[in-house]
Amino acid sequence: QVQLVESGGGLVQAGGSLRLACTASGGTGAMGWFRQAPGKEREFVTAIGWRGDNIRYADSVKGRFTISRDNAMNTVYLQMNGLKPDDTAVYYCAARGSWLPSPSANANAYDSWGQGTQVTVSS
Repeated sequence: QVQLVESGGGLVQAGGSLRLACTASGGTGAMGWFRQAPGKEREFVTAIGWRGDNIRYADSVKGRFTISRDNAMNTVYLQMNGLKPDDTAVYYCAARGSWLPSPSANANAYDSWGQGTQVTVSS
């Protein structure tokens, strides 16, 4: 396991943008972002393979969110554009072991998690 530290959350108006970052304490395999809104279960947002060329998005964020990574910095980014009030949630970064390069939409596939960062979108 590695330590994951997220940053970049905050309050934004609908239609605005935010960029989240997640830095790992060491090398990782695939990395992903999940989110949990109040009263709801944690849900998959997006994930990226180790090479950065295998990316998955939830249908709800396709065309609005972009995931990327910088392996030299052990960091994954989530650019969120066209934010909607329904995007309001705590966003969690997750990482798979370095021997697991493929992304997954299943939270159980990840063994390292960040503490979460709040994203609030006002209408």
